Amino acid sequence: MASYGDFYALMPPDNADPVAPGGDVEFPNAGPAAGGVTAVNDTTFSVTNAGTYLVVFQVSVTQAGQLVLAVNGTEVPSSLVGRAGGSDQIVGMSLQTLEAGDTVSVRNPAANPSSLTITPTAGGAAPVSAHLVIVQIA
Repeated sequence: MASYGDFYALMPPDNADPVAPGGDVEFPNAGPAAGGVTAVNDTTFSVTNAGTYLVVFQVSVTQAGQLVLAVNGTEVPSSLVGRAGGSDQIVGMSLQTLEAGDTVSVRNPAANPSSLTITPTAGGAAPVSAHLVIVQIA
């Protein structure tokens, strides 16, 4: 059976507060999921099956910034992505080898100097989404 999960936020109303350095982005809504990729809470997601997973995320932020995956609470340097300016999406993708019970979150890196504002209604009047997709590939 395939193992995957899609978790998302809509701004507004989700992620109303800025994400502090060391804080995780909230993805409080569940899209399609199967095979043991589940939400522990609004910011942390776990896998039931050991294997290699493709983890993809996109988040619109108002200022320059960075985001990184955290596995079991530890930031994964190879997954760090960001942008120097503008108010666009930060998009990240990474292959992660995970054990059963491991957790994944998307974090404003602890070493960053400032909080990140998740952009509400970017580019129009409708709420904009942020997504975290976790798919087992092996």
